[in-house]
Order: sequence, then structure tokens, then C-alpha cells
Amino acid sequence: MTDVLGQFMEFHQIHGANVRLDASGTIATRIESFANGLCFSKQPLKPGEIFLVEIEDKELGWCGHLRIGLTARDPRELDAVPEYSLPDLVNLGDSWVFAITRNHNKVTDEDAPSEQRAGGSPDGENGPERFFTSTHLFIENVRIPREKLVGRSRPGRFSHILDDLYKTNALPPTARRSRIGVVYVPREQGLADMHIVINGEDMGASAKRISTDRPLYAVVDVFATTKCVRIVQVEYGFSSLQTLCRKTIQKHIVHRMALDWLELPELLKHYCKYE
Repeated sequence: MTDVLGQFMEFHQIHGANVRLDASGTIATRIESFANGLCFSKQPLKPGEIFLVEIEDKELGWCGHLRIGLTARDPRELDAVPEYSLPDLVNLGDSWVFAITRNHNKVTDEDAPSEQRAGGSPDGENGPERFFTSTHLFIENVRIPREKLVGRSRPGRFSHILDDLYKTNALPPTARRSRIGVVYVPREQGLADMHIVINGEDMGASAKRISTDRPLYAVVDVFATTKCVRIVQVEYGFSSLQTLCRKTIQKHIVHRMALDWLELPELLKHYCKYE
């Protein structure tokens, strides 16, 4: 996976009618209703490259949660962005979307449809491991750094307590701060399996034998109770210049000088937000 260098992830400028993107293109908010919240990755994903989002905000009163997956349809070629990922986008063909629920997201050979049965996806040589027992999540021949995969509490009065809870993957998949990602893993020539990762845990192959002859874009449906999501950048190797600058800003401005976060300029907040 040496070709996966961690491109800077953004949302595509083509999206659902009720979606608003922030200036950085990394935060998507559904501004009204419960539908028309479909978003795509700006660029196609590479094999083994995860598109990871964190739930920023929720809206009570609706039924259903975030939906995530892949599509081989270039967003620029859509006649219109579908109202829903399920079933509208999927019914167009060449799209595979998984509905996130509070529980029961794990896909097994027994409960998956015959064409979407899960293959083995060990976290390591000795089976599943907790978040802090390894530096990477292993899915077949793909290695994903674990550092950013689990949601954390924001700095606050009880953050140390919440962080301890999150380390055990106790955070529900649909909760604020939960981190959900989609990745495709190459199998035989020209085919791949789609895996969903929730707070550092592989849910199994939710779609199998996807053709990789066409570029595959990530799909995120900011649906129903999920109000706002933020892309989390995952580093696969050496930090990029942008990441190094972000960390320097955090270290010297936010932490050492102890400036009030609320007083920082908006663009600077978006640049180094919570990473």
C-alpha cells in the first residue's frame, strides 16, 4: 500500500440540496428536513485509503442515522443528486451503501446476503485487539493507522473520563464524536470488498466483489438524526507540510499561549480544528 500517501480529503462540490459545506470543504451540515443530505468525496479513493468522518451534531425527532458507502458514479455525471442514498442512489446501480445503526453493524457470513458475505478481516495475528494494543487496524492486506479511528472527547471538564470510555469502544456508533469510515480492500484481480470501520473496529465486508475498473468515490448521507459530519484526515506515513503546520499552530498558539479557542479566527479554527 505504498501508493496510499494520504491525500487531503474534502467533500465534492456536488451534493444534496439540503447540504451546506464549510469554507474548508471538510464539514457538511444538513440545514433542513431529514433528507437531501447526500455527499461524495471530492476525489476517488485509492485501495486501502479510508474516508473517515466524525459525527459533529445530531438532530432529534427523526428516525434513522448516517449512511455511508461507495459509488462508481462520478458525481459530475449525475443528472440530479438523489434525495436518498438508500434506495435512490443504490437503485441507479454501481453504488453500495451501508446504513449505520446504534447496534448490529457487524456483518458476518451468517447474516450477510449471499452476494455480500463477509470474508475474514482479522485485526492482527492473534485475533481482534483493543484500540491501544496495536498501531494499525489490519483488514486483509490493508493497514490503517489507528490513531484517528476512535472518537475522543473534546477538551473539557470531564474529557479524561470520556477518553477512558472511548478507549474501550463504548461510544455508540450513532453518538456525537463517533468516527465512521469506509474503505475498499483489493481481493482478486479487478475486484474489491467494501469495509465499514466504526470507532476503530472493522465491521466486516458489507459489500463484496466490487469492480475496481472505474474510480470509486466515498458516499456519506447526512441523514435523519445525523445533522453534521466532519472529515478526519488520516496520515499513512510521514506528516504532510499542512499537517505539520497544523500541529505547530496547536502547540504554540492554542496550548502554550493558552489563548481562548473562541477568540481564534474562524479560518484558523477550521484549519486545526480538534485534530
